[in-house]
Amino acid sequence: MRSLFSIIGCVLMGLWLAGCSESDTTAGIEIGNPEIASRNVGFSANFSIDYSETQKASLAKSASADENVVIDTFRLMLSEVVATCSYYISDKKPMDDDSYLGPDKDDRAAVLPISFADGAVVSEPFKNINLPTSGILKEIRVAFQTIREGGFNSISGRVSVGDKKVPFVYELSHFQLFNLFYRNSQIDIQDSLVNLSVVFHVHRFVDGIDFASAEVGEDGVIHISENSNENVWKILNERFIPSFLSLRYEYTNDEGLTIKDYTSDVLNELNNVFNENIITNGNFKDGGKDWIFFTQSGGVADTTIIEEGESNLMKVHVSEGGSLSYSVQLLHEDISVAKGAKYKFVFTIWSDIETEITARLGSYITYEKIGFEEHVPVKKTGHSFEVEFSAIVTDPFARLDLNLGKKEATFWIKDVQIIRIK
Repeated sequence: MRSLFSIIGCVLMGLWLAGCSESDTTAGIEIGNPEIASRNVGFSANFSIDYSETQKASLAKSASADENVVIDTFRLMLSEVVATCSYYISDKKPMDDDSYLGPDKDDRAAVLPISFADGAVVSEPFKNINLPTSGILKEIRVAFQTIREGGFNSISGRVSVGDKKVPFVYELSHFQLFNLFYRNSQIDIQDSLVNLSVVFHVHRFVDGIDFASAEVGEDGVIHISENSNENVWKILNERFIPSFLSLRYEYTNDEGLTIKDYTSDVLNELNNVFNENIITNGNFKDGGKDWIFFTQSGGVADTTIIEEGESNLMKVHVSEGGSLSYSVQLLHEDISVAKGAKYKFVFTIWSDIETEITARLGSYITYEKIGFEEHVPVKKTGHSFEVEFSAIVTDPFARLDLNLGKKEATFWIKDVQIIRIK
């Protein structure tokens, strides 16, 4: 295993266009944020159990006196924390890069015991992390081992059966190790601190299970394992990892097989948004926040935000078009789409010359089309372009490309939207 203390080589979410009016002459968006990347940024992680009825609680709720199931002991071994970022390199595709940093790199087998029941907080090993480069944070992966000794391979607690609290032990023998992947929107990022909350949601784990019918052992304990109360054990095995509510997960089971999937609760919350714009800051009211401006292959351009009522304009002046349509790009990442769902892409554009641009929705890593690719005619007067499409795959990190290169031109862009319609 890699060392425990791997963490972020980039911590940026929004990228800002310089400029807030037609008269601003500052050019472009920088990929990355030098004010953050040049400083040390602290990282902390907290690990806790949450008894909230809702899965959107901002703070973990402690068990109440009438809680049906209470967890007393829950320990795991933390083995890795890794950040995945996208980087942009001229004339090359964006790279997916796993950033592994830490104070104990040489000890590849280092692990740290974590007690969820005690609300563990880990910050000291992550202090003064120097960010060596810039990029856009996609996910943080947290890896755990289930140790077969020292009691770390079980969850113990009490369950209400009639008017009694009966102790139970749920064996984690189905899992060897597992990874939780938390999306950037699930991570608290501030100016000088990144905090990740790894929360185990009890109601997601146990609600609807009939513990009253479970067999109680001679020792007065409900043992839940492959040999005792097997039906309950299988249900809890299916719910265990999704109860952390990470975006996605993977685990190796007791037979050595690797299982990968999305957590349906989290993915559905991202994707089941209908008749609303799923592109953040599509009207440029927050300047260039959440947009990326990139030039390569001889492209030279600059950008300005023009204030205009309820919907600002993005002005892109291409002084040298470069050799390719994607020599000048306006990009928006982290657009979550669901396979088979139907969407509408619409935006308004015009230019000082009649020309053509390419608009597409694809993967931020492979450039493969996952939604649409259209050659959009651009006129000298503002007009709306619209296309309906179905997502080819499920992708929480799809990327919209507006390729503006090849010709010298000035473009005005407004009201960029992707809306799920079915």
